Amino acid sequence: MTSDLQETFSRVRAEVGKAVVAQDGAVTGLIVTLLAQGHVLLEGVPGVAKTLLVRALGHAMSLDTSRVQFTPDLMPGDITGSLVYDAKAGEFEFRPGPVFTNLLLADEINRTPPKTQSALLEAMEERQVSIDGVSRPLPTPFVVAATMNPVEYEGTYTLPEAQLDRFLMKLTLDLPSRDAEVDVLGRHAAGFSPRDLRAAGVTPVLGPEDLARAQAEVTRVGASPDVLAYIVDLARATRDSPSVVVGVSPRGSTALLAASKAWAWLTGFDRITPDHVQAMAPPVLRHRLKLRPEAELEGVDADGIVRSVLQQVRVPI
Repeated sequence: MTSDLQETFSRVRAEVGKAVVAQDGAVTGLIVTLLAQGHVLLEGVPGVAKTLLVRALGHAMSLDTSRVQFTPDLMPGDITGSLVYDAKAGEFEFRPGPVFTNLLLADEINRTPPKTQSALLEAMEERQVSIDGVSRPLPTPFVVAATMNPVEYEGTYTLPEAQLDRFLMKLTLDLPSRDAEVDVLGRHAAGFSPRDLRAAGVTPVLGPEDLARAQAEVTRVGASPDVLAYIVDLARATRDSPSVVVGVSPRGSTALLAASKAWAWLTGFDRITPDHVQAMAPPVLRHRLKLRPEAELEGVDADGIVRSVLQQVRVPI
């Protein structure tokens, strides 16, 4: 393991903390997502710094970042790019869309119709975009950080399970505590502007090359057969839950393995343990469960099912 790299990622958390207050769990989740080469869904009410969090992380890691505001009239070509006729050259040329970046902030992804949402499916899974029969690779790294508002449903479109399953994690950003909110106001009173990260003191501490090195080390983190079986047993237990219509798929199992390896590496382990799996299970599994309507009416939620499964499944020694 390379301790200097792990220390650098701790500094990334500190840099993001200069702009974002009291969201340490979400910052760590984003870093784990990057290390595991996945995508992340951020859910929270307006004003809890979802957009600022992604921008600050991109700045601290020197990642090329693009933002797309998803709206009902957004078209797939507005994201992926399109062919444009060049009258001077007498031919069509490809104009890349904002998806050609390292970190794509898909703001309020559920406000655009399924046709446009699906434009991201190939990009998220294959890391490429196909236009007019030609496949164009996306930059490396490529991460989608999508945001959603959990309390506003008018004018929104539910994300299909196929797309939800492509997000490694779903992170929830809660309202800050009273002390944290006082801290936020104190920063603004002192002149902090979320639009100027440099003035806020957020400085880049690593680059894409460092991230690639860390990702390579994460892939080498080991897992015993017992821990692998534990991950599979957790996934299968969600499928057997009487409150669930659709449980965790094999893609979800591999996502839990990838996130657990990233978390183990970040905390200085060269093999994953059941503790790493248990820590990553809620953010990795919660959005992969489709609940029965009657269970939802009774107040059952996905996090509760994950907690129940973690309590019921035997933990390897």
